[in-house]
Amino acid sequence: MIIKDCKIEGLKVITPKIHTDNRGSFFEIFKSTIFEENGLPYNFLQDNQVISKRGVLRGLHYQLNKPQGKFVQVIVGEILDVAVDLRLGSSTFGEYHLVELSDKNKKLFYIPEGFAHGYLVISDYSIVVYKCTNIYDINSEYGIKWNDPDIGINWDNKFPILSEKDKRLPLLKDQKFLPKF
Repeated sequence: MIIKDCKIEGLKVITPKIHTDNRGSFFEIFKSTIFEENGLPYNFLQDNQVISKRGVLRGLHYQLNKPQGKFVQVIVGEILDVAVDLRLGSSTFGEYHLVELSDKNKKLFYIPEGFAHGYLVISDYSIVVYKCTNIYDINSEYGIKWNDPDIGINWDNKFPILSEKDKRLPLLKDQKFLPKF
C-alpha cells in the first residue's frame, strides 16, 4: 500500500498494490498492521454500503458526540469524494480536499474525526463501502450545506440529487455545533 498525506493534515489517500495474473487481480484493502504503523486507526466499529445513481450527492455529514473517522472505497462506479476540515482552531479550518475514487483507480480515502464528509456520484451508479471508527448515532449527526460558497467545493454539478435532510443543512458560518479537536 502507498499511503499519501494530503495538504490537509490527517487526510490520507491510499493506493493498494495490485497483483494481477491470468486469473484476475488481488489487493489488500485494509491491513491493521500497516494502518497502525502509519498512525491510522485500525479498530473500526461499523461498515456501511451505499448504492446510488448518477448525480446523487450525499453530505456533507459529520457526528459531534460520537465522531467518526471514515475509510472509503468505491466497489462499482466513480465518485468525487470530499472532506471538509471542521476542527476548530485548525489552520485549515473550512478547507476541503477532493479526490476521485473509482473501481478503476482503486484509490481509498481515509478521513479522520473532525471532518465533514460527502460525495457526488459521477458514473451511472456506484456502490460505496466505508469503515467507521465509531457507530452511527442519529442524535449526534450534523451537516454543512453541499454548496456553501465559503467552502467553494467544485462539484461540477449545479443540480445534484439530494435528500430532504441534506437540502436543509446550514452553511458553515451558521452551524452552531462543530467539533473541538
